[in-house]
Amino acid sequence: MPHSTGDHRAPGDVRADLAVVGAGPAGLAAAVTAADHGLDVVLLDAADSPGGQYYRSPGDGLGATRPEALHHGWDTFAALSARLAAHRDSGTIRHLRDHHVWTVERTEGDWTPHAVTGPDGARRSAVRARRLVLATGAYERQLPFPGWTLPGVVGAAGAQAMLKSGLVLPGRRIVVAGSGPLLQAVALSLTRAGARVVALVEAAGYAAYARAPRVLASNPAKAVEGARYAAALARAGVRTLTHHAVTGARGDGRVAEVTVSRLDHRWRPVPGSGRTLDCDALAVGHGLVPQLDLAVAAGCRTRPGADGTHAADVDERLRTTVPGIWAAGETCGIGGVELALAEGELAALSILHEVRGGTPRTVARRAVALGRSRSRLRAFAALMGAVHRPGEGWYRWLTDDTEVCRCEEVTAGRVRGACEELGAGDVRTVKLLTRAGMGWCQGRTCGHAVRDLAAAHGVGGAAGGRPDGPERRPLACPVKLSALAEPVDPG
Repeated sequence: MPHSTGDHRAPGDVRADLAVVGAGPAGLAAAVTAADHGLDVVLLDAADSPGGQYYRSPGDGLGATRPEALHHGWDTFAALSARLAAHRDSGTIRHLRDHHVWTVERTEGDWTPHAVTGPDGARRSAVRARRLVLATGAYERQLPFPGWTLPGVVGAAGAQAMLKSGLVLPGRRIVVAGSGPLLQAVALSLTRAGARVVALVEAAGYAAYARAPRVLASNPAKAVEGARYAAALARAGVRTLTHHAVTGARGDGRVAEVTVSRLDHRWRPVPGSGRTLDCDALAVGHGLVPQLDLAVAAGCRTRPGADGTHAADVDERLRTTVPGIWAAGETCGIGGVELALAEGELAALSILHEVRGGTPRTVARRAVALGRSRSRLRAFAALMGAVHRPGEGWYRWLTDDTEVCRCEEVTAGRVRGACEELGAGDVRTVKLLTRAGMGWCQGRTCGHAVRDLAAAHGVGGAAGGRPDGPERRPLACPVKLSALAEPVDPG
């Protein structure tokens, strides 16, 4: 299993040509490509080993003999890891693991990512680089429903992470639900690991992909992959219910059954369509949301996507609207690992072109090819986002006592009350009146649900009650006051 030992600490005076934040597929591709062409690179990542969420792998102590069995494209990751190790050994890449970057700032023409590190996050660290790539990935989008706080209810991506990194199943009889192609991969992984997947409950429908034949024709591998998943799930006896959603979960101390209801075209539950499925776990998620805290804090402009989320606004060379900052992968919009790898490499070649004032012909040709692949894959990502975007009527399955914000235990009824009775005129005021989104996760779990629920009552920051975009926060992750008071680690 490829691992990078990396460095645990970064000297305060570390300088580099390029700093890359995030060691997932996009960040890895950017870092090793830049180093291949002679740039001095610092790679900062919060995890203990590279790979990001996609290439999560079991720790050495678990004794996994074939971690590649849990992944697609493991050979690609192994090759990237080998290149990273070689550059680390030669000193062209400094891989700073266990570094949680909480902000970036401009310092005398350089970019300075500030991080906290150490087992308790008590030490500060900073590096300086002429240029910066943000490859910060994404987190899972959740839509609440009655009973979603029961033990045994986990995120769909979370269930896959449990399996990949801990070789643990969330249960033995599992319902996989939500929306998006990730559900197929999760259901198949759980099945192959020995679980019985009672049903795959998809709120959208796969037939909608046929409305864009040109996009499908230019991405034939995507259509083949979807068909392969469907066939494998059918062989495993997994029942697929499209245009359905889990609208309730019940159990005594742990989920024991869920209610699955048919949805209309606006995702409103059809009265009388509910059915009960027995299970001991529910893996549910409605796609992913780009992680934009650092990009927004740095002043990078964002743009709305077809899936209802915002992403970093970049040009064809992956440059953001802030000079000196590039973005790649899910930061630019949810699109999958193939797109992330292409964008990471393309961002590095774009930086190389700027540093050197041009590139050799072979490098230029590679950049052109990557640009074409990116355009093709981004078109498919937009189609995927539009097909699986949550409908505006999903909140109809909420009851007044359904918790929307789990951290602060804010119910849907309190959000409605803030809008209808207390006169909230925007989502920020809803947050101040209810504390929704003010807990430990800072709205990453409940933010979209609160905004949609407020918009349903005519409250929002943009025309039609829709939100303007992600909030700008000074801290991208929790930081102790004691760490802020400490000087930057001098090494």
